[in-house]
Amino acid sequence: MKNIFKILLLVFCISFFSAAVHAQCSVCTKTASQLGEKPAKGMNSGILYLMAAPFAIVGFIGYRWWRSNK
Repeated sequence: MKNIFKILLLVFCISFFSAAVHAQCSVCTKTASQLGEKPAKGMNSGILYLMAAPFAIVGFIGYRWWRSNK
């Protein structure tokens, strides 16, 4: 239980104190620059949100696999 708390605290600290992340490819950057400042930030947030789902799924599967082999 203590390890899970430490991991969650680490994830929270990393996500809370991280700098602004630019998760755009070159095509998305060009499109976002044409949209303007506020829509570009929304597009960047959407890209980060869509990126988080596969990582969460793979993390859950990896945890279950690790747990079953333990």
